[in-house]
Amino acid sequence: MSWLNRVRNAIPFITKRETPDHLWHKCKGCGQMIFTKEYEDNLHVCPNCDHHGRIGPAQRFAQLFDDAKFTVLPAPRVTDDPLKFRDSKRYTDRLKAARADTGDQDAFLNATGAIDGHKVVVGVQNFAFMGGSMGQAVGEAFIQGVEKAIAERSPYIVFTASGGARMQEGILSLMQMPRTTVAIEMLHDAGLPYIVVLTDPTSGGVMAAYAMLGDVQIAEPKATLAFTGRRVIESTIREKLPDDFQTSEYYRDHGLVDMVTHRKELRETLAKLAGYLTPDKKAA
Repeated sequence: MSWLNRVRNAIPFITKRETPDHLWHKCKGCGQMIFTKEYEDNLHVCPNCDHHGRIGPAQRFAQLFDDAKFTVLPAPRVTDDPLKFRDSKRYTDRLKAARADTGDQDAFLNATGAIDGHKVVVGVQNFAFMGGSMGQAVGEAFIQGVEKAIAERSPYIVFTASGGARMQEGILSLMQMPRTTVAIEMLHDAGLPYIVVLTDPTSGGVMAAYAMLGDVQIAEPKATLAFTGRRVIESTIREKLPDDFQTSEYYRDHGLVDMVTHRKELRETLAKLAGYLTPDKKAA
């Protein structure tokens, strides 16, 4: 036995201390490690680079509504697998996995409550559920939110986050584009505002439908917003696109969104808009 082995073996064995995975969050913007508690207290925004992390309906509702009090509308029921679709997995198996991971029935959820005393209906698209893809369930939930807003005589505020249409539902998914457009017209006919908050990422069929039809268009900072991918566009036009192309800031500078609003200021901004656009609808 060498002297190195003798010294090493003479050192008392010390168990490696395990650090729970949930204590730290790695920022996808700057790569820095942040205490999860600090990250959550900062509304899931990186305190170093201001990267806005993706959040689901539960966190979004808690951040927006007064005293974090809200009522979630039950998800509308639709046929799970109308086309009996299968790729590498059955569509029903993908739905079961997504529901187990998120705890939600599908990728869109509505809730009612008040923001600074103003009654509102808020719909949130969840990118964690199959990339926030738009299928029949998303379309039905959007229409449910519109109908609830009309019944409550309140604004409808929608947070988008999607990779586009849900391929497993084929034409039935694409049909949600005109259906949601008609629902927005119903809201306008009732004299009620439709406010859109674009979050990272919003793309595809959703971008070509209800994501860009708001009376007021807001975007979170540095969100990726696109109908089709950057490489597809560059290969089609044979030109190099600007570095900030398809970002919130690019859309604002070119007049496609009205404002880019930090998450810390979003609640106040939405409260002001609800007050301006429905001044007589303050909650009791």
